[in-house]
Amino acid sequence: MKKIAVFPGSFDPFTIGHEAIVKRALSLFDEIIIAVGANPLKKSYYSLDTRKRMIAKVFSSESRVRVDHYEGLTVDYCRKHGAKYLLRGLRTSADFEFERAIAQVNRAIASDVESVFLLTIPEHTPINSTIVRDIIRSGGDASRFVPSALNLKDYRGEEI
Repeated sequence: MKKIAVFPGSFDPFTIGHEAIVKRALSLFDEIIIAVGANPLKKSYYSLDTRKRMIAKVFSSESRVRVDHYEGLTVDYCRKHGAKYLLRGLRTSADFEFERAIAQVNRAIASDVESVFLLTIPEHTPINSTIVRDIIRSGGDASRFVPSALNLKDYRGEEI
């Protein structure tokens, strides 16, 4: 049986921390679905389509990574796609507490879906999408915080 993991998130934008988690997780799973959450109640900087295109570009040469989007419960998405694992990256102890609570609720809802946590490398600990998005929004150079495959100038004018 194929080991499929879902790596869910808003990825607004996708950072080098996200990229590193996926690359490391490829040694654990046969396939990883990067699932961009489409939450109509949340104001995103980049459109859903733009975020999906950015991530697809980063992993264009990796056939075991798929990019998709979803609405609703993440565990329902996992079940629909035959994924038995939810992949999450942890930067800080605050991340752990937040993700632990979500994982426990997910486990209560879907006992067949296991949450797997990977710690970020120390250099990526301060990097998060909110900070990177603020740099971009303010006209700063965020290139060192996003995957090298992305040129953020290619995505200007595609913000919501």
